[in-house]
Amino acid sequence: AWTEEQPSSGVRRAQYNVPGSGGDAECVVFYFGPGQGGDPLANAQRWAGQFSQPDGGNTLEVMKTEQRDFAGYNVLWVEVTGTYRNVMVSGESFPDYELLGAIVTGPDANWFFKVTGPRSTVEENRPLLEQMLSSLRIAI
Repeated sequence: AWTEEQPSSGVRRAQYNVPGSGGDAECVVFYFGPGQGGDPLANAQRWAGQFSQPDGGNTLEVMKTEQRDFAGYNVLWVEVTGTYRNVMVSGESFPDYELLGAIVTGPDANWFFKVTGPRSTVEENRPLLEQMLSSLRIAI
């Protein structure tokens, strides 16, 4: 159901338009190269820093993380909701957004999967992200 798009930057290995009832979301896959990309938790916290809370609370306190296994890979699963500020592109703010992220420990570096968009769209597509992660394989 997702439409593959031309990645908008060199660090994006894949990019997808994710349709849904709340409007379009985006799925992006990042890979920075051997030994690059940084610590999974630090990245999750940086992602959470792109959100603010309607009540003014600390987004890091409401961010959810858990260690999961997909296709035999160790994954830091990340969930964040609130008002998303697109700091990399326009600086525009989007209320009632959600980020589902997965930081996959690869053999030489981490891979980063991130779906960001209207909360209802992201929730509708949660099973598709999990399905994508369950299909991961090391290329030989």
